[in-house]
Amino acid sequence: METRVLGRTGRDVGVVGFGAWQIGDAWGEVSEADALDALHAAADSGVTFFDTADVYGDGRSERLVGRLLKEYDGLTVATKMGRRMAQSPEIYNPDNFRAWNDRSRANLGVDTIDLVQLHCPPSAVYADDAVFDALDAMVEQQRIAAYGVSVETCEQALAAIRRPNVASVQIILNAFRLKPLEEVLPAARQAGVGVIARVPLASGLLSGRFSADTVFSADDHRAFNRNGEAFDVGETFSGVDYATGLAAVERLRPLVPEGATMAQFALRWILDQPGVSVVIPGARNAAQARGNAAAADLPPLSADVHARVREVYDELIRPLVHHRW
Repeated sequence: METRVLGRTGRDVGVVGFGAWQIGDAWGEVSEADALDALHAAADSGVTFFDTADVYGDGRSERLVGRLLKEYDGLTVATKMGRRMAQSPEIYNPDNFRAWNDRSRANLGVDTIDLVQLHCPPSAVYADDAVFDALDAMVEQQRIAAYGVSVETCEQALAAIRRPNVASVQIILNAFRLKPLEEVLPAARQAGVGVIARVPLASGLLSGRFSADTVFSADDHRAFNRNGEAFDVGETFSGVDYATGLAAVERLRPLVPEGATMAQFALRWILDQPGVSVVIPGARNAAQARGNAAAADLPPLSADVHARVREVYDELIRPLVHHRW
């Protein structure tokens, strides 16, 4: 698999990674056996970057990734911290950082975590020098090798990129979320900050497998968070209403290269964007993990295809999301 440098971490990672939210919680039931099969299939397919968080299944996802680490060499693991408590700027302090980090290191079974990201913190956190001083101290103490920020908005991403020791920014980027192309990706490239593209399939909409009749289980955020009832609505279907998303998918479907799936097409679109370090689709079984990894084998899409993706975005999606995130 093609590799790229993950920003200021200096690490080479495969361009298609593994997002481990799906094997933690909030995506319907995924058995431990299926989760481990998906992780193994990803690693066997050349995936070297695994992204998780302490809040995914209250540590379940981290523990599963930790089991994988015992079996494979050369993997890079990123986790996140901060979302296990009610959100306010005050919780982002050294004592909490150490406690959260101790728990994540135990879950992952490592002394030093490759990359720890603040997990979509309140906007005020980005302006707090003490927060980043505390993260620098954790690097000096070898609790973490590097740190980054997972963000909800482009404004937050730009604030994080301006911080001199932020190694990476994780942001929603997909064919339904083009705003990061305008300022975030150019700024990250100029600063040498890595970009981790999350929610790359718009919660599965861009897999092309859903219809108006698809029913999601009650424990799946695609059922319980469509209006932002549990967390930011932008994390579910990228903030696009379901019917509009389905219509946009049908407009995009003819652009899928012969022999590729729509999910692979959507991932390739992201990989074509200058400044992207790694894309992190989730997978609930081995077949999905292998299919995601295979997106790295597709050749870059043509300029005409990219222009047509933008047309669909401008006509159907932009009015819904561009001003919000």
